[in-house]
Amino acid sequence: MFEATALNARNRRVQWLFAALFGLMTVILIVPVVLILGVLVAKGGPAISWDFLFTMPRSGMTQGGILPALIGTIWLVVVALIASVPIGVAAAIYLSEYAPDNWLTRGINLAIINLAGVPSIVHALFGVGAFVIFAGFGASILAASLTLAVMTLPVVIVATRESLQAVPMAFREACWNMGATRWQTIRIVVLPNSVSGILTGVILEVSRTAGETAPIMFTGAAMFLPFLPQGVLDETMALSMHLFVISNQIPGISEEFKYGTALVLISLVLLMNAISISFRTYLRGRKKW
Repeated sequence: MFEATALNARNRRVQWLFAALFGLMTVILIVPVVLILGVLVAKGGPAISWDFLFTMPRSGMTQGGILPALIGTIWLVVVALIASVPIGVAAAIYLSEYAPDNWLTRGINLAIINLAGVPSIVHALFGVGAFVIFAGFGASILAASLTLAVMTLPVVIVATRESLQAVPMAFREACWNMGATRWQTIRIVVLPNSVSGILTGVILEVSRTAGETAPIMFTGAAMFLPFLPQGVLDETMALSMHLFVISNQIPGISEEFKYGTALVLISLVLLMNAISISFRTYLRGRKKW
């Protein structure tokens, strides 16, 4: 039998120490999230009802429900996804599969990374100038969604590019040797094997889009609208903006109402993420490598 040496024992201790350290870090990250969700459920759960979710606000938003804000948030997220995902995926395909490695491409990549760090209020001012005033959309769902799309575009581009580059080069070379063009290879081989990674960017975009307040405050979100939007050129209420208003601007609103609104916002984001994650897991299970 082999006997453990001092080096083996020390390696096991170091391994156990790092495993315990990483486990502790995971617990430190998870516990606050669980506590926050617990507080929201405990304080906001009693407010959740059919009337709360599916009726219009009344009496200056001190009574009634949050239906316009709920529908408006879905409008904003869906339109932002429609605007950003095709452009982001197309940009990532060009940068990963077509663009040469030169100073221009490196500059574009650096600009994308820097754009991801721009504060949301700066994106809001850009949206006012570009979409509300210059494009003539006015304060509307379209202007707000395009502002959110610009803000989240770097996330989609980076996630898609990393996913495309993770596809083995051998897959491309095998296609090229069979006589396929570059676009045929991308469409038939590369994209199907990178869809799960692209969905990662979509998940991150949904989370940020639904929770942002500053970009939509100046471009399309209204403080109070007792009706539902009829199209993308209408203004709308949004859950994030609604939560900000009832928490800071309107006196006399019960804590239960505030926490209930926050709980609905968190639940909506988690539901959208769960759908995307389930679809991503399904696609990953179909991979052959």
